Amino acid sequence: MEFDSKQAVIVPEGVFIIGTYDENGVPNAMNAAWGIQSDYGQITLYLAKHKTTENLKKTKAFTVACATRSTVVISDYFGIATGSKVNKIEKAGVHVHKSEHVNAPIFEEYPLTLECIVKEWDEEREMLVGTIVSQQADESILTDGKVDLGKLKPIMYDASFHVYRVIGEVVGKAFCDGKQIGE
Repeated sequence: MEFDSKQAVIVPEGVFIIGTYDENGVPNAMNAAWGIQSDYGQITLYLAKHKTTENLKKTKAFTVACATRSTVVISDYFGIATGSKVNKIEKAGVHVHKSEHVNAPIFEEYPLTLECIVKEWDEEREMLVGTIVSQQADESILTDGKVDLGKLKPIMYDASFHVYRVIGEVVGKAFCDGKQIGE
């Protein structure tokens, strides 16, 4: 069966919570799915015009929290409400503290947060490139000092069914399992 190319399924689509401060120091969050690690220590996100994009143009900083199974309700709310009309942080009851490394908020309900400075904002392409200057990870999601996706339980957006799915099951070992076939 052939589908319209605009309905193409590309997986995974992460669920990233972008945190910024406005000109008055009020924190804001938005849910974004179109993002990737584009280099070591770099993230690229595609963001249409939002309060968040207006904020980051002024502050040149943002945080990226990884949405998880336990934060799905808050994360979805951050995607359906607009920061131009409501204080989403206050309404959701999220706890915030300022990043030590960038002028952006850290949302305490999320166990993994990247602290970023704006490297490039291409308004025409709606592309944000950020340099990751620090990563905050709660001890509860670490194994041997590394972020453990099985403990983190990150979610992805499933565009086919408009649902969130959990990522985490290990199904193979990278750079190893293929050696069974030979070199």
